[in-house]
Amino acid sequence: MTNDTMTETWVAVGPAGAVGSIHREPGGFRVELYGHRASRGGLYPSLETAKGAVHKALGPLASRPEFHAH
Repeated sequence: MTNDTMTETWVAVGPAGAVGSIHREPGGFRVELYGHRASRGGLYPSLETAKGAVHKALGPLASRPEFHAH
């Protein structure tokens, strides 16, 4: 397990490879989905809600991606 209090970026990896990332910012956590022109979210108050947003954006039948700290 990584030390989430020190990490600034997490990469979301699904069966087909990297699908997005989460970046720590002063006001929360920003989600970036790969292959999308513009960010659709804003800031999320916690890492867990940002992870949930990435999973939801993948669609109703998508499995939850793994999140790797970088």
